[in-house]
Amino acid sequence: MTELENIKATRPQRMPREARRRQLLQAAHQVFVAHGYHGASMDEIAEVALVSKPVLYQHFPGKRELYLALLDSHLADFSRQLDEAIRSTNDNRERVFATINTYYSYIKGESQAYRLIFESDVLSDPLIAHRIEQFNSSLASSIARVVVEDTDMSEDEGLLAGRALAGLSQVSARYWATSESSVDQEAAVELISRLAWRGISQFPKEN
Repeated sequence: MTELENIKATRPQRMPREARRRQLLQAAHQVFVAHGYHGASMDEIAEVALVSKPVLYQHFPGKRELYLALLDSHLADFSRQLDEAIRSTNDNRERVFATINTYYSYIKGESQAYRLIFESDVLSDPLIAHRIEQFNSSLASSIARVVVEDTDMSEDEGLLAGRALAGLSQVSARYWATSESSVDQEAAVELISRLAWRGISQFPKEN
């Protein structure tokens, strides 16, 4: 049985509104991953969630709103993990490693969620593009705050560096996770974090 078939075979249960919402988002996740946004239908999402279409529409007025809610959920989870990594230590070298490692772990362990965030077939949709930009901007700002505090970079320079570090993490992690690389995660993260740290460490704060 496929994962979709397993969900369809699950017997429905009455549940609180928030629990029902989570169930609908889980079903939507499966359908969007399997078929993409354009290939997904509210009919199949309702079928996978084992609810009627009226019940689905009580929570989400349309497919776009459902997709946006799912995207918001994934972005919030990923942002939380990255924030925890940035705040996990006061040692900046370790902080760089922890943040990049979080990217690698997320793409490896949550590859379906990552695909929905960064490889969707509707990234040109203004609302979806805006949410992705907010995520990237927030992450760059979090990195920039640390960089500006510990270097002589200006705020604008820190933001540019934050974007660069986030991009380095994302692109390298995506390549590593989707290729047949023989480099294990710890070695890959150590390599990329050393590259990033050597760049940042060239801008020490003058006393």
